[in-house]
Amino acid sequence: MNGAALIAEILKREGTEFLSCYPRNPLIEACAAIDIRTILCRQERGGVGIADGYSRIMRGKRNGVFAAQAGPGIENDFPGIAQAYAENVPLLIVAGGLPLARQYVRPVFRAADVYRPVTKWSALAHSVQELPDLMRRAFHAMRSGRGGPVLVEVPDAVFEAEFVGELDYVPMPVQRAAPDPDSVRKAAQMLLAAKNLLILGGQGVHYAEAGDRLAALAELVPAPVATTNPGKSAIPENHPLSLGAPTRSRSKMFTDFMAKADVVLAVGSSLTRTPFGPSVPPGKTIIHSTNEAGDINKEYRVDHSVVGDAALVLDALIAEVSRQKGPGGGNALASLKEEVAAGKKAWLAEWAKHLDSDEMPLNQYRVIRDLMRTVDRDNVIMTHDSGSPREQMIPFWETTAAGSYMGWGKSTQLGYGLGITMGAKLAAPKKLCVNVMGDAAIGMTGMDIETAARNRIAILTVVFNNGVMGAERDVLKISDQKFGAMMVGGNYTKVAEGLNVAATRVDKPAGIVPAIKEAVGVTQSGAPFLLEFVVKEGHDFSRYALAGL
Repeated sequence: MNGAALIAEILKREGTEFLSCYPRNPLIEACAAIDIRTILCRQERGGVGIADGYSRIMRGKRNGVFAAQAGPGIENDFPGIAQAYAENVPLLIVAGGLPLARQYVRPVFRAADVYRPVTKWSALAHSVQELPDLMRRAFHAMRSGRGGPVLVEVPDAVFEAEFVGELDYVPMPVQRAAPDPDSVRKAAQMLLAAKNLLILGGQGVHYAEAGDRLAALAELVPAPVATTNPGKSAIPENHPLSLGAPTRSRSKMFTDFMAKADVVLAVGSSLTRTPFGPSVPPGKTIIHSTNEAGDINKEYRVDHSVVGDAALVLDALIAEVSRQKGPGGGNALASLKEEVAAGKKAWLAEWAKHLDSDEMPLNQYRVIRDLMRTVDRDNVIMTHDSGSPREQMIPFWETTAAGSYMGWGKSTQLGYGLGITMGAKLAAPKKLCVNVMGDAAIGMTGMDIETAARNRIAILTVVFNNGVMGAERDVLKISDQKFGAMMVGGNYTKVAEGLNVAATRVDKPAGIVPAIKEAVGVTQSGAPFLLEFVVKEGHDFSRYALAGL
């Protein structure tokens, strides 16, 4: 077999279900020949997003793969790969490459070199005989420790060369690290000594599929639980100890509980400082658990650390806390649940005027409320796009099942939600997969809704159309006043229909629920749908300041 066929065979052995791609790359035909489904996107960033969303929902046990053309194709991949790198998503990029003899002739784009800062690992294939080793290293890198995209650049001569000998390749297992027992014992002592503990769950809880353990530890101690943006839904947010997932917008009870916390336990999080996730104010004792030792003391001075896979760490903490604590503590748990419930009730009452609004143009929070009440939240995978939709969705969309939301936003590229929603649908075809985006975001990547139609990827795209880049109101004052710089209007229902996607435009409150039901029905038939809501500009965000930040 030649190099392309060899890589395709390795992908099949690794359980690859589909290849998202954009020609030309010899791997596309080689995969199709052995019945690996090929999904041709409209733009490379969308294709990387498809691989990203698939990897997220498969929790890195299987990995999305994108094949890119040499030169302009792999150059166009940069935004998607940079986004996946920021989010620690383990996906594979197989890029075409120019001949080895030209690799250092300007202005040749050397993908393996250029992408090294935004990949966990990258390599250039020099011969067909080294491909099995390169692929083994690629999959091992994706499935060990902190996730991240990996890239293998393959020149045409390597794709075309004949492999000599039998292919000796077995799939790479997921590698998990167990915590040091002494670290666990000390962490348990600190948890039980805390007067006001707060637990913070990160994306690592998703990849370890440890949401039930996170909830169990919280009930045992007891302690309230918040999650990071990408960790949202690690614990169902209708759980009586959940404080939700703070971004710049957040629940009032998160702010209150974080303000009085003396100890913060972060599990499955890098604790990277970002405007789009929770920050820990000064003066807190921090216990940091992650599977990447390099994240310890990276951003915060940590008082104690426990390195390991989130599931194994939580199992060990539950056992050790149970041993040290002994029986009892039911009154403390009941009292804490009442305190969280009272805070949540007060916060939602404060926002009821938005959630129940009958105003026109529509209030985005009314749409979110009606969407939450209409769909089966136990059988959904939600995501937001960048900008205002993220700030509106994350605090108020209450998840009811672990793993039912894909939060993102260290890098916050407009339009990224569309691709990852398609990837999620491919990973979980029986789920309703929904992306909520703004009119600026659909302008970036909206053509890829045609990819969903052509490939029968039955996602639901929700567009908040306010005809303006509202999040930039405070930075585009003069340019907007003089030249209308913020105005980005359009009728996206007509765009969708022109791309073979059924769509409905809603501008009255009474039309919201019927339109949602129609859209869900269409997705259940196997086709995508676009719901366009004509909304107000919307500058009301659930933002509560924390002292010291």
